[in-house]
Amino acid sequence: MEKIDIDSYEHFSFDLWLTLIKSNPDFKLKRDTLFKDFFKIDKDLDEVRKVIRHYDVLFNRISEKTGNHIEREEVFLLMLDALGKDIETIEDNLKQFFQRVDELFLNNMPVLLWENIEEQLIEIKEKNKTASILSNTAFIHGDSLRKVLEHLGLAQYFSFMIFSDEVKASKPNLKVFEIMFSKINDFRNLRKEEILHIGDNQIADYEGAKTFGVNSKLVKF
Repeated sequence: MEKIDIDSYEHFSFDLWLTLIKSNPDFKLKRDTLFKDFFKIDKDLDEVRKVIRHYDVLFNRISEKTGNHIEREEVFLLMLDALGKDIETIEDNLKQFFQRVDELFLNNMPVLLWENIEEQLIEIKEKNKTASILSNTAFIHGDSLRKVLEHLGLAQYFSFMIFSDEVKASKPNLKVFEIMFSKINDFRNLRKEEILHIGDNQIADYEGAKTFGVNSKLVKF
């Protein structure tokens, strides 16, 4: 990540996926294989992976358009229907499946995108400034992502974390930025212009933050 202008702001809000971390390359293949095997899907793995990718991209676009968080259960039920499974009979199995997915995810941890992330977070803390996470979630929920940040040694640098599955709204919905602003002002009295939001998504992060009235920085890996 290019150097953040730390001196110009007081609080730094970070997106997570493709801003600070990226998926372990082994995880998605193992998840897709688990999905096919767990639900006994009579399709080849390539077709299963294409369906999962299609709905992943589609629901990300829908979240950007509506600002609503879409539950992962809904997404996977649509995937199963598209792959020819009868969704009337699998509700309990879906809960078991997500337990297995979460275990798989934590056994195949995401990796940091940038070597200098912790260095910049340390500088923010040393200058008595603050940072937080503001992340949309899809297949992986906030409780697992907190464990990831603990594992990577980064959780200590964030005053709080906001995940869309927990607040039932997604960026660029102004509601999530309002929640962020409120949480900051629970312990600091800051103006919007003293806050910088950093993320990789033009619509959800950059334009969402600008519309709310805080500064924004677009990063690309």
